[in-house]
Amino acid sequence: MSGIFSRISMIFRAKTDQALDKMEDPRQTLDYSYQRQLELLQKVRRGVADVATSRKRVELQATQLSTQADKLTQQAQKALEVGREDLAREALTRRSGIQQQMSDLQAQHAQLQGEEEKLTRASQRLQAKVDAFRTKKETIKASYSAAEAQTRINEAFSGISEEMGDVGLAIQRAEDKTQQMQARAGAIDELLASGALDDPTGTAKDDITLELEQLASTSDVEDELARMRASLPSGSGGAQPAIGGQPAGQAQPVPPVQTGYTAPQTQPEAQPNAGDLR
Repeated sequence: MSGIFSRISMIFRAKTDQALDKMEDPRQTLDYSYQRQLELLQKVRRGVADVATSRKRVELQATQLSTQADKLTQQAQKALEVGREDLAREALTRRSGIQQQMSDLQAQHAQLQGEEEKLTRASQRLQAKVDAFRTKKETIKASYSAAEAQTRINEAFSGISEEMGDVGLAIQRAEDKTQQMQARAGAIDELLASGALDDPTGTAKDDITLELEQLASTSDVEDELARMRASLPSGSGGAQPAIGGQPAGQAQPVPPVQTGYTAPQTQPEAQPNAGDLR
């Protein structure tokens, strides 16, 4: 039973990793890593500032204790001058306690100074790594963007991209529908021509009807031509009738050419009578 659950868990993790890998953008991952490094560098710098502040506070305390120790030394000296040895002893005892505190502060100051130097060096090394990572990050991002653009261009040229695939499918569907409509139109024309379907408009005719109508039209033309021949006047050899009183076949006189000039008319000469000749 545990083997089944282990296998299911492994399959689930594999599916999850695959889904996350598809969703992950390396550029965003690099930017997020760079942001985290900047946050870490900022924390280190704040640590250096905190240690430096503590060191400075210790230095101020040590300065105050040194001032108190000097003051107690002066008081002990004055007490001895006036014969108050007991007061001088008390002042020196207090100065001894202050010197012990100063010794502890010096040790603490040395420790803080060492921590500050280590944090400062760590901050400098981390700053150098962050700068190098930023340069590397920008280089990787530029290379990834170029590769992504080249991949999209190649996919577009090859037709395997999602957008071009949708366009190809749309073209294929349009061609299929066009062929289907053409086939349907051809089938309906064949059915109308064969008489299997009735045309409510009466415009479609089958082959037999068209042939019969053509024969009827040809017969009407021949009948009309025969009537026209019968109406012609009879003659030898089917000669054409005379036109303008001239026999058929005789050349017709050519009418004079009309011009803008009109010649003057002359009177005809008088002819002698027959009696005069006798």
